[in-house]
Amino acid sequence: MPLCYFKHNEKKIGEKKMAILRIELTILMIVGIVALASSESLVTFIFGDSLTEVGNNNYMQYSLAKSNFPFYGIDYPGGQPTGRFTNGRTIGDIISAKLGIPSPPAYLSLAPNADALLKGVNYASGGAGILNDTGLYFIQRLSFDDQIKNFEKTREAIKLKLGGDQAAEKFCNEAMYFIGIGSNDYVNNYLQPFLADAQQYTHDEFVGLLISTLDQQLVRLHQLGARKMVFHGLGPLGCIPSQRVKSRNGQCLKQVNQWILEFNSKVQNLVSSLNRHLPDAQLSFADTYQSVLDLINNPTTYGTSIELEGLRSPTHPAAMLTRALEGYACLTQSCAKTGPTTFFGMHSTLLMLRMQFLLKNSSPPYFRLRIHRRPHQHPLIDQSQQQKRGSLILL
Repeated sequence: MPLCYFKHNEKKIGEKKMAILRIELTILMIVGIVALASSESLVTFIFGDSLTEVGNNNYMQYSLAKSNFPFYGIDYPGGQPTGRFTNGRTIGDIISAKLGIPSPPAYLSLAPNADALLKGVNYASGGAGILNDTGLYFIQRLSFDDQIKNFEKTREAIKLKLGGDQAAEKFCNEAMYFIGIGSNDYVNNYLQPFLADAQQYTHDEFVGLLISTLDQQLVRLHQLGARKMVFHGLGPLGCIPSQRVKSRNGQCLKQVNQWILEFNSKVQNLVSSLNRHLPDAQLSFADTYQSVLDLINNPTTYGTSIELEGLRSPTHPAAMLTRALEGYACLTQSCAKTGPTTFFGMHSTLLMLRMQFLLKNSSPPYFRLRIHRRPHQHPLIDQSQQQKRGSLILL
């Protein structure tokens, strides 16, 4: 089973082009940060799957969707696995860093009434999906419904800490909610021929089920106080390694990508509908599909090249099993290579995530979310940026 990744090729693009690229990335990274004095601290709640998880699955004894072994975390500060399914930081980490706040901790790492709940929480879980039966073969994971239930528990704890429901409602109204989920509903559900959903539904029926379920879930979050919600659309899943190996020449699966485009389009329509019908709702859809596809299809534009390497499974039992279950883990010595690559097992590397964030924030916004923040010291942020007060303009 080959691993597809991008390898940095600095000699080909030259020092001048590299310098220009670095400048452009820096400019794009800070785009949307506008000076705006504020005494409020931003609180973020993150929901999702392995692309945003920071360690919840480590607290589930029987979960087979874990990343607590090498070479995960090799480019994270300390170089050790952290429960993140990537070589470094997740997209949630990157957004938090640009906002000048620490990354929210994993929900299961906190005590039920911990003061840290007031600073934001990450509920994401590897293997999770919009549908509760997605990722069943991972045994334990937190579906989106489970994550919402955990947020409800968090809200109850916040109510007790702040002295009542009115204060808790105001707190939740002012928080920011990042949601990135749906990939597993395809990769670890519909695209698996031995699972019931793949045989029971046509794609039109399946995507209809996803959207109707997601509709109920977003409405439930709104009922719990969420107002500023950003839903991160799916990328070209037909181009991830676990799908490309199904084609003869390792090419992207066009049918899968077409399904993802249909899903993204329907989510955008759902977001627009909820904004019209839910009081004070400020939902947004973050679309990085085309920019990520361009990064994959035109690697030389970004100073990269595509290579294929054979996967070699490590001796870790969980890693060997997850390899059988869709190549979920990073399983090769190529993962030990630091540097700009695009895929890490079946997941995005830190470089890919940074590029997604940069390209997304360089596009015209669907709308602007004004998020007041108070900067405070954070080890992952340049100190000069910590002196700025502002709000992140997403999308």
